Amino acid sequence: MPKKLSIITINYNNYPGLLRTAQSVIEQTAREQFEWLVIDGGSSDESSDWLNENKAKIDVLVAEKDQGIYDAMNKGMALATGKYIWFMNSGDAIFDLQTAEKLLNDFDSDADVYFADTMFINPQGQELGLISKLKPQKFPKELGPNSFRFGMNICHQSFIVKGNLAPKYNMQYRLASDIDWIIQILKKKPLSHQCNFVLSRFETGGSSYQHTKKAWRERYQVLSNQYGIIPNFFSHIYIAIRRLLFKFS
Repeated sequence: MPKKLSIITINYNNYPGLLRTAQSVIEQTAREQFEWLVIDGGSSDESSDWLNENKAKIDVLVAEKDQGIYDAMNKGMALATGKYIWFMNSGDAIFDLQTAEKLLNDFDSDADVYFADTMFINPQGQELGLISKLKPQKFPKELGPNSFRFGMNICHQSFIVKGNLAPKYNMQYRLASDIDWIIQILKKKPLSHQCNFVLSRFETGGSSYQHTKKAWRERYQVLSNQYGIIPNFFSHIYIAIRRLLFKFS
């Protein structure tokens, strides 16, 4: 019988991050109630040995070269059989060992999208704070087509969607396709449900952080394409003012 939830992990040469993610998945109290897919881009570090040694703990394992993270994520979605899809990439972690169990119970509401708060962590796994406290914008109670118009306030790792609503990631983008993907979903006006618990731990310092200026340009391009060039220009003026006020408040 198909599982309700598919958790997809993308990895490439990030052995320490893979271990953190794997532990958070494997030790879930509801481990038998979801499937775990790992899509590895042909790692040459210790990831490869670990994955081969732990195949029995992984429901679907693909280890082959790909065209980047979004190509790997598309592969994962194509192989997922669960009603809902949840990306938990290497370095990130499910918040605690009961989180999946609580999420599966929330599925009784049969929403199209589930979302919640996120704990930011550094590469050593130390907590930095919740996104709802660290971002200047208010944390939303529900999600809609314009939720990201004034900035991204939900982490990709705390966004779960029905598989039949999820489009492919746009390979045109190298760093911001996840934002584009979420907005495409929200423009379908799905029924959203805010979970009253934290869903994930998000590791800062990933590829977007390492290429900050390029990531900002891509995000601006995504938002311009999704919301219009002129509206996006004025939205970013508001975003800049809000960020300054938040910084000095």
